[in-house]
Amino acid sequence: MSPLRNIALTVHELEEGEFYWVLMEATDYAMEEALPYLPVESSADPYATYANALVAGLAAMRRMFGNGGPRD
Repeated sequence: MSPLRNIALTVHELEEGEFYWVLMEATDYAMEEALPYLPVESSADPYATYANALVAGLAAMRRMFGNGGPRD
């Protein structure tokens, strides 16, 4: 089985009361005391709450990677 990709889900509030989910993937680029991530996918439209954006981001991750998770 191929290894899991290191995918993170975060929520950003770009304007007050407008929340966007972002899926990011860890890179191989080494930084001192940090693991850099690059965006993979993000919501095009804002959500009214942090919780709604988080749940929508998780749903997007499931659509993208299925039940087996993010594998190469």
